[in-house]
Amino acid sequence: MQRKGLRPVFIALVAVAAAASPAKSQLYVRVGPPPPPRQAMGPRPGPGFVWTPGYQSYVRNRWAWTPGRWMRPPRGMRRWVPGQWVSGPRGWHWMPGRWVV
Repeated sequence: MQRKGLRPVFIALVAVAAAASPAKSQLYVRVGPPPPPRQAMGPRPGPGFVWTPGYQSYVRNRWAWTPGRWMRPPRGMRRWVPGQWVSGPRGWHWMPGRWVV
């Protein structure tokens, strides 16, 4: 394999390693999030928009609601998988939402 052929492989490996490693330390919370408030979606602003539901975040030792909103997916993506709080042995931690094909 020539040197030019190795560059795309190297870039792909770096991208996979970056995606697999956490960007920052995980926050653990002892008590799970409160139930979400009721939120109206409102009308779709236009074709191609996808509703991304709101979520609870933990800020300064308290729960804070971030409302849902209509968004345009990034190119090539179609569906939003919402984030969620997951219970584990160390407490509750946030698994962020993501766009999928």
